[in-house]
Amino acid sequence: MLKLKEQFDLQRDVVFDLLKKEASVCRVKEYSEDVDTRILNIERDGSVLYSWKGATVTTRIGKYDPNTKQNKLLYTFDKQVCVSSCSLNKEETLLAVSLAQNTSGQERLKPISKCLTLLIEIHPINNTKVLKAVDCRVKVQFLHQETEAKSALESHLLLLAEDGYVDLYHVLLSKHEGYRVVISNPERLTRTAERIVEDFCWAQWDGHTQRLYCLTRKDKFVLRCIQFYPNQSCDTVFELVLKLPANAFHTVRFVSLGFDHYHVEKPEQELIRMQVFTNQNERSMCVCYSQPLTDKRELTYVVVLVHKDCSKRFRVSLGNDAPNSGRLHPLFIPIGYYILVYLQGCFLHCINTRQQELLCHSLFLTGQDVNLGAQLRSDALTVMHKDDETGVRLLELASGSIRTAELSPAYLLQILRSDARARSPSGRTDPRRLAALHCLLVFMGDDSKLELKVVEWLCDNMNAFESFDQIQEFILASLFRICYKKSLGLDKVLPYSCLFEKKEVPACLLELPGVMCTTELRIVPDFKGKAERLQGFWAELQWNTERTKCLNAASNPRYKTSHIRADWDKLRSESKASSHVNHLENTKKVLSVVDTWCLDKKLVPLFQEEDHQQRAFIGLTVDKLREHLNRYLPQLGKKKIDSLVVNYVAKLLELIRHMLESAWLKYKLGPHVLCLATKGGPAEWAVFHFMLRILESTQSLCLPLPPDLDNSEANERLKFGVLKRLPEPMEQRIYHMWDHPVSSASISRDYVKALLEKQSKNKGFVFAGQDKPGFRPEFLPLTYLAKMLSDIESQALNPFEEKENVDARFVEESALMQTLIQLGFEEK
Repeated sequence: MLKLKEQFDLQRDVVFDLLKKEASVCRVKEYSEDVDTRILNIERDGSVLYSWKGATVTTRIGKYDPNTKQNKLLYTFDKQVCVSSCSLNKEETLLAVSLAQNTSGQERLKPISKCLTLLIEIHPINNTKVLKAVDCRVKVQFLHQETEAKSALESHLLLLAEDGYVDLYHVLLSKHEGYRVVISNPERLTRTAERIVEDFCWAQWDGHTQRLYCLTRKDKFVLRCIQFYPNQSCDTVFELVLKLPANAFHTVRFVSLGFDHYHVEKPEQELIRMQVFTNQNERSMCVCYSQPLTDKRELTYVVVLVHKDCSKRFRVSLGNDAPNSGRLHPLFIPIGYYILVYLQGCFLHCINTRQQELLCHSLFLTGQDVNLGAQLRSDALTVMHKDDETGVRLLELASGSIRTAELSPAYLLQILRSDARARSPSGRTDPRRLAALHCLLVFMGDDSKLELKVVEWLCDNMNAFESFDQIQEFILASLFRICYKKSLGLDKVLPYSCLFEKKEVPACLLELPGVMCTTELRIVPDFKGKAERLQGFWAELQWNTERTKCLNAASNPRYKTSHIRADWDKLRSESKASSHVNHLENTKKVLSVVDTWCLDKKLVPLFQEEDHQQRAFIGLTVDKLREHLNRYLPQLGKKKIDSLVVNYVAKLLELIRHMLESAWLKYKLGPHVLCLATKGGPAEWAVFHFMLRILESTQSLCLPLPPDLDNSEANERLKFGVLKRLPEPMEQRIYHMWDHPVSSASISRDYVKALLEKQSKNKGFVFAGQDKPGFRPEFLPLTYLAKMLSDIESQALNPFEEKENVDARFVEESALMQTLIQLGFEEK
């Protein structure tokens, strides 16, 4: 399910290098002793801090730079110590270290305490300042803020104590002798520390965004976020009340604050495992926490979707598949806008935090499908802080391996193909297939090669599935992905699935076997400070959340294409092009965007004909969608809405053309194909079938199509060939839609046939026999026929125009031409 790529390996990138250096120090060919290397922390820039036991049996701290692939010694203690926390400032002039005192040995650092926290000058190695000597664990973390100065003379250090408080140290530095960096007024350092949090029971550091999340409890649990800014200030910007068990935390929990190899967490004490994830691109925030396995063999986990103003509680029945261990907790892995909930050997739940309304848009896997592409235990993995560009990284602390993780498109395609081959009558495989299809189209859809593979899958599986139409889903999901980038405000008002067009969603898509889900609306986040004080991500998240609340309270905010069915049917019944004039301006705008395509790259000859009906459909769609957006998103402004709507419909036409061109490429057809003068081959029949399925899918959604072929000689032959292969009733309907002399001739023949059939049934009819101008007496059968038609045509409706007479001369000539063709004197 996941593609894992190794980014760092402790043995390969650090230990081998250390062994060579230690061997040179000891003046031996190879130093083979265990160097006991341990990862301590990973800083914002990806640098790995580690400790090891040197050849002289002293503890050393080093840094691995992922950019240069080089190791650097930072500091050497004069004895062996137990480093429980460590952080390096951005300028690499200060090193903060917490030491766990080894009370079992005789050698101790003074004063005697369980933890000693030091601030060390390392540029060059110089003075050491004691910050704390306490009987509780202490975590240290430097802020890594962007500064304009090439070498800042100020650093800021967070000190988080297990006693439940957080102090912020502002460390002023000065340069001596042009290169030596030392602490200014070290004696005042501890007195000027700023206490920014008290009485917390859980804390998480996000190094990439420079945010500290803390959970406090008085009468209720409150999650707070403190944002640190480049100007050295900080502010509490967010609070959220969480519904957690009263005994959720027996001890203080630290998340993403380095690795303490001398403190072992007792599984029975971890009642709640929690982590917070944000996504800058999505303007989203998710709070995830799990509760351990119950006696009923059920695992509960909650995902609070702050940006969606809702919370989802999942209960998964593990049955006998659950390991017989103590308290089980899944691992939460953020990948884009998906949150993966992973319990090795049991399940993998890919929760879609953008389209969260229905369970079927999230993928749930069980059994052997959940091994993440490697035999990695969920309880042995740590999710590293991520950024939106490089994605998430997983650390296996025991082996010292760091891997980047991303969803595997090959695996998702495998789900589509395998499930399609094994269709079940009850549609049980449809939720997996639908979730995989959405992930491929919306999450990964920018990959053109991958999109082509999805279209090929559509060509191989044209018949609609039991619970959804895959071609409709392809069109709506792809359109949603394309237009979502234009404005995040569109996610609640644009359709992204054909399921919302159904009167009732199929039961198989409303539930997942073994998974129970309850949704709570209105979670009431509190954005601190006035709106003008919030900056960047927080201002956008607040706007996103408030907009979601408004749309949730509105009636039917999501646009449904079927809402225009009445107007659509009315346009289809109108035959005059003049009746479509109201929509022409909209159509011109859309087609002007479409016309910017490179003509030499087009395989399918579309957008060439004055197809008045399709042009009217295009204009109608623009009108109705613009009206909908103006009603629900007026804050975007009319100008932007008009641009969004025109681009939406243009992308729809582009998408259909792209589907056809992909089919052309799949079956290796050229630009002049479907030559129907001879019997069609399998490839041509497959493409023709695909075109009919697109027509069927778009018509049921009331979506316009690109105007089709023009009336060039080659295209006329193609159209005639297509018409002759259609059932007769459909052929007659097509003739009424195609403005062409042959269509008129066909309509005339049917008209004459209908009149004659009516005359034969009307026994009381008497031929008037009056001579009328314009008749030719030379061919008596034709004269008789023309006079008969002239007398009875006033009694019938005109198939061309109800209020106009048939051109009798045209009917005469058409009938004569057909007679000559039948006698073999003319070619058709």
